[in-house]
Amino acid sequence: MNRAALMAKFKNHRLFVGERANDAPIALTHRRIFILPSSRGLGFGVLVILLLLIAFVYGNNLVYLLAFLLSGVLLVTILHSFMSLSGLVLQQSQSKPVFAGDAAGFAIHVSNPSKNERQGLEIGFVAISEFNLAPLSKSTLTLYSPTSKRGWHEPGKVTIASSFPLGLFRAWSPIRFDLKVLVYPKPAAQLSPFPENSAGAGAAANAGLKGSDDFYGVREYQAGDAIKHIHWKAFAKGQGVLSKQYGGENASEIWLDYAQTHGYDKEEKLSELCRWVITAEQMGIRYGFCLSGLKLPPGNGFQHYQQCLEALALF
Repeated sequence: MNRAALMAKFKNHRLFVGERANDAPIALTHRRIFILPSSRGLGFGVLVILLLLIAFVYGNNLVYLLAFLLSGVLLVTILHSFMSLSGLVLQQSQSKPVFAGDAAGFAIHVSNPSKNERQGLEIGFVAISEFNLAPLSKSTLTLYSPTSKRGWHEPGKVTIASSFPLGLFRAWSPIRFDLKVLVYPKPAAQLSPFPENSAGAGAAANAGLKGSDDFYGVREYQAGDAIKHIHWKAFAKGQGVLSKQYGGENASEIWLDYAQTHGYDKEEKLSELCRWVITAEQMGIRYGFCLSGLKLPPGNGFQHYQQCLEALALF
């Protein structure tokens, strides 16, 4: 086996990458926990060796006693460092999609089933969060991983560690969950005009963007109407669920088509289309969606909005 292959095998050892990824809760046992001395621990070990040498050279029993006492502290610290992690149970939770450039949050549940308090715990991907766990308690921590491009984002292994009690040893456990989150395209910074289609609906929507939002009446609430347009005062008086209408909403149905975007490349076009989807949803406009063979009929609401963004993320 050549050197490159040997180094690759070493880097993929479970000491660094953990066990095989899965979705089930993971209990930390002796197989998953690793311990190495810290720089402080190495210095402490050198001190013990020096004391033993001095005691041997000068035949000083008190120095022998001190060296053996410090050696005992060193050995007991190893046990306490191991026990700070042993028995903890970690479980992943579902994560919400984000837009490219935002940090994706991953919720991790950490349970302490023992009657001992766990102090000085650290957990994270790259950035580390510190926390303590009371006996028989459970804590949920949100770990963040930066995103840069659309599609599925996998943050990698989660590392939980502790240097308790004296910082002489660091116990850690690399854990791999099936963590991934969908990343939507980054919306364009500026909103370009909606496509001029659907019998002038685009023009009406664009007029709304320019400020034609004068209130001119109400109508019965229809599925997909924006919640912010509900006439709550009329509802409180028992007049039923009514929706306020504003200028430009009488033709509030548009088609958002990838072919009508103005970007210079694929990512710019997707960013512009993403901005259209967000704005149309915020305005309560019914919008159809066209993207490379995918055609969704006009609608709005969370489910329709999510379908459109998912299609953009995976395109």
